[in-house]
Amino acid sequence: MRIFVTGGAGFIGSALVRHLIENTGHEVLNFDSLTYAGTLSTIQSVADSDRYRFVQGDICDAQAVRAAIAQFKPDVITHLAAESHVDRSIDGPGAFVQTNIVGTFTMLSEARAYWLGLDGDAKARFRFHHISTDEVYGSLGDEGLFTEATPYDPRSPYSASKAGSDHLVSAWGHTYGLPVLITNCSNNYGPYHFPEKLIPLMIVKALAGETLPIYGKGDQIRDWLYVEDHVRALQAVFERGVIGRTYNVGGHNEKRNLEVVETICAILDRLRPRADGTSYAAQIGYVADRPGHDKRYAIDAGRIQDELGWTPAETFESGIEKTVAWYLANESWWRPIVERHQADQRRGLPA
Repeated sequence: MRIFVTGGAGFIGSALVRHLIENTGHEVLNFDSLTYAGTLSTIQSVADSDRYRFVQGDICDAQAVRAAIAQFKPDVITHLAAESHVDRSIDGPGAFVQTNIVGTFTMLSEARAYWLGLDGDAKARFRFHHISTDEVYGSLGDEGLFTEATPYDPRSPYSASKAGSDHLVSAWGHTYGLPVLITNCSNNYGPYHFPEKLIPLMIVKALAGETLPIYGKGDQIRDWLYVEDHVRALQAVFERGVIGRTYNVGGHNEKRNLEVVETICAILDRLRPRADGTSYAAQIGYVADRPGHDKRYAIDAGRIQDELGWTPAETFESGIEKTVAWYLANESWWRPIVERHQADQRRGLPA
């Protein structure tokens, strides 16, 4: 198939591009505007493939989207391009509304126009797959899991913008008959993760000898999903998923934020001990919590497991070991990004 990937130079998008080129026979078009969080170095390993091509473009630019779709003639559009950092959404929500809502509207409009122009098998084969987040469901208490039937209750500008984009996709399916699919995933981690997010940020700061800033008490719980497991799930959904369905994708790995950071410290203690012989855990410090910080996310991934046969291959323990080792071996990738974008600086606190 011909797969049109928006946001293919970002964290999850680039993992999907690499996976499709390395492990399938699909052709891939990477459509990305190369914002601060997108870099072509993430897909350098597959850039020379004759099944891969890149177009720099903005999902809010209808003309650019239309031209790229018309030239590539995709069977599937996988829509990952988004502003994704909650702290940044607190400081500047407008960019999140523009990219995540207006951009998704633009993609849907252009996808529908293209789909209506297809004939026969090509029209029947086409899918628009929207990739979203479990944060649209709000915050869980101590018990329970998010299912595909959980009511939406977004709490941050980021999650509200993703909830809005989810609703647009669903509406285009119901109103116009566009063959849509939606996936809502838990917290991803792994190689090439932009170093403003929790796991890479803690690795970077630990190696720099800086304080490891834990929001509040560090008792917020997240379900961690290794990015390579996630992209296998995406492939399963756009290849075999039921049109109009939502699939939740989770890692079955609930961990408190503090526990995540302590695990990173323990791995670094083994792989790159501090010169003074003490543990990196000595660098842990507690800072003011994020406004409106959700307490707990946890995914019930039963539908995608039962219907499509997907399960995560990595435990948190195996995935985090691979992730820390990757950052230690690829300092030349992340250090220039940290310096250029001040990716390790705190954002999202009220003035």
